[in-house]
Amino acid sequence: MSGNTRGITREKALQLTMRKCEWCGTAIVYKNAQAVYCSSRCRVYAHRARNNPFAALRNEKRWVLWDTNKRPIMPSGAPASSTDPSTWSMGHVVNGHLNIGFVLGDGFACIDLDHCLVGGRPNEAASEFLKSYPKHYIEISPSGDGLHIWGTADEGPGTRRIENGLSVERYTTGRYITVTGRVFQPGNLLPL
Repeated sequence: MSGNTRGITREKALQLTMRKCEWCGTAIVYKNAQAVYCSSRCRVYAHRARNNPFAALRNEKRWVLWDTNKRPIMPSGAPASSTDPSTWSMGHVVNGHLNIGFVLGDGFACIDLDHCLVGGRPNEAASEFLKSYPKHYIEISPSGDGLHIWGTADEGPGTRRIENGLSVERYTTGRYITVTGRVFQPGNLLPL
């Protein structure tokens, strides 16, 4: 024994108190044996993603419509802006419209893969890329040949890169992304 009268070593006791965050998988060590998230941020993200990943988003005032040129517009038809919250709507306002979009920010993020579907199937580069997102909610873009991987992330500058021949755009703020409802992969809003 290592001085522990209950028959549990200090190492074993530490293992019993160390768990992984149910949202991001980070190791958590708390005296509170009921803690399941490493932070309040992860708790909020998990709460938002329960059941339907867009259910929580419908209550956000971050929705816009878009025209035939994919420019954001308000329900009135006036121009909207992905950087001006006064031009955004609640989800119930745009509900029923065909061309809707969601303005990223407040932890909501998206990865846009352009021209990666051929005949409805991901090309080789996209197939390899998607292996990193097995439980994420993924939609087919309006063009029918791209994918939107939805999730959560801290706000930061957007990036556009070619990764192994695949066009990959990552956005967390200052952009809107079209929402088609054409599910490619059911899943949740998980960290990107």
